[in-house]
Amino acid sequence: MKYICLIFCLFISGLFSINAQEILSPNQKVKVIITSKKESDDKLSGQVYFKVLYKNKLEYIEVLPNSPMGIVRDDQQFTDNLKFVSVSPSKEVNQKYEMITGKRKVCTNLGIEKVFKYLNSNSKPINIVFRVYNDGVAFRYEFPDKSDSPVAIVDEATTYVFASAAKRWMQEYTESYEDFFLFSENGQANKQEWGFPALLKSNDYNVWMLISEAGISENNCAAKLNNSKNSNEYKVTYASPRDNFKQTGVKTMLPWNSQWHTLIIGQLSDIVESTLITDVSKPNELKETNWIKPGAVSWNYWANNHGSKDYKKVAEYIDLAAEMKWPYTLIDWEWDAMSNGGNIADAANYAKSKGIKPLMWYNSGTSWLEPTPVDHMLTAEKRAEEFKWLNKIGVYGIKVDFFAGDQQDMMKYYIDILKDAAKYHLMVNFHGATVPRGWARTYPNLMTTEAVYGAEWYNNKSTLTAKAAQHNSTLPFTRNVVGSMDYTPVTFSNTQHPHITTYAHELALAVVFESGFQHFADTPEAYNSLPLEPKEFLKNVPVSWDDIKLVDGYPGERIITARKKGNIWYLGGLNGKDELQTLKINFDFLGTGNFKLKLIKDGENDKSFAVETKTVKKGDVLNVECLPRGGFTAVLEKK
Repeated sequence: MKYICLIFCLFISGLFSINAQEILSPNQKVKVIITSKKESDDKLSGQVYFKVLYKNKLEYIEVLPNSPMGIVRDDQQFTDNLKFVSVSPSKEVNQKYEMITGKRKVCTNLGIEKVFKYLNSNSKPINIVFRVYNDGVAFRYEFPDKSDSPVAIVDEATTYVFASAAKRWMQEYTESYEDFFLFSENGQANKQEWGFPALLKSNDYNVWMLISEAGISENNCAAKLNNSKNSNEYKVTYASPRDNFKQTGVKTMLPWNSQWHTLIIGQLSDIVESTLITDVSKPNELKETNWIKPGAVSWNYWANNHGSKDYKKVAEYIDLAAEMKWPYTLIDWEWDAMSNGGNIADAANYAKSKGIKPLMWYNSGTSWLEPTPVDHMLTAEKRAEEFKWLNKIGVYGIKVDFFAGDQQDMMKYYIDILKDAAKYHLMVNFHGATVPRGWARTYPNLMTTEAVYGAEWYNNKSTLTAKAAQHNSTLPFTRNVVGSMDYTPVTFSNTQHPHITTYAHELALAVVFESGFQHFADTPEAYNSLPLEPKEFLKNVPVSWDDIKLVDGYPGERIITARKKGNIWYLGGLNGKDELQTLKINFDFLGTGNFKLKLIKDGENDKSFAVETKTVKKGDVLNVECLPRGGFTAVLEKK
């Protein structure tokens, strides 16, 4: 009888699961299982699901339960009616590439790829491409057929199913991506819409996952997550229509492929150190890149919101850049109304006389239209005219602000700006913009992107004052993982609303936060009055890096980041708590030999520093006492 029951159970199981396939990462720590499910024996097609497992010691644990897949066109559905056709043999993807900005100079795109082919109920083909990496998973949809006219891709069935007790750090969706990453165990919020990236932790195991997307082209829109139907099921949804762009989703000719859906998986160090977002993105499309130079920037807006209208104020920040050995100064909005001794061309000439390269702000002309200049970027013809003029007066980069959402036309607009700017050797900073999705590899003149609740918000609301330390200690595990982040850090004085992070905490942001253009936002007086050691540190700290290590951390509580440039390691540590905390530096990341350590940490109070010098080696441990909302920086040079 028991054998009959066993056969019956196997039969029932076969009705609900067919064509199970698995893919293993090169190191076999990450496993993906892809399954088709059907409702009855006479229904030959069904929904495709995938689940992700992670090898914890000797066994695989499920970190993402069975999650549905599929995509919808206006003329066809590719969701619950997919018939499995074939799967390709495993193919190794193995590329080395270099980044000009980002967390690591030399990166490796190493994964195992399989292509799954399906037909829908109308016998129309769709491919699902999976890549499994040592630190995560990426997948995308492909329509291989050719079309005679455009088709519309309007929705996805893709849904990430979380375990009910998963801890999560997610940002409620806004077009500017300027909000806090809220900690939650139940996924509840106001609108139940969430922006990328999304961080979660398995409740039973110390395994983490960061969900985002990459590889967006002119033929894609950006997506977000919605868990309004079930707080533990996060469905991929496309940007909503707006007044001047009625379409939801994408309109395109076939063949077509979606963006890469990415899941970085492993320990917290795997999350922070991962380059998966650029790994799956298109390689560099620029023939020449030797003109692209990351660097520190003096910035007049934070303390002087309308400072770019004042030539003398602009000159002060040019002088600051020269004093601090920073290569750039950013002349922000309203430079077209500059007076009090000179105009924008005069300011550019003055910068040149000081050996400083100016950058200039522009309104994208798609959202808030009041700040000027407005209508200089909207068409290729206008960009060409403007960029020729910038070359003539000696400007090296542009900051483009106030973009209007994640629709397909906005994605094309971003990419058009990057391409056109590259023709004139102009570097780019996007503000009021979508979160990075890998463009810094494809168009390496993209230096940084805002998409963060940064120090600028001290100008707008009092909210950041109390939340900054916790927020700053969360960003390295969330927003800054996916790309350069223009937080505009390291402020010691106060603007409209005060900060209560310590001076040492603020100094550490120069290392903890990565940005190809690092805009140091405080006043000339604030930087010039610093003690010798912090001031020298800011004169010399790099903004582009050869390597990164997460030394220790937990979202919202603490972070110690080690970044390498040449033979020197730079460390930044933050206390995210409102109480004293000891941060522990384990020097296991060092090579052989002895290293000279210069440590700049909290002094007797929140506005003072203490400096120590000592010798350390691999395997040593150093405890650093931090004040509430405090921090430290350190420089390690081999003796």
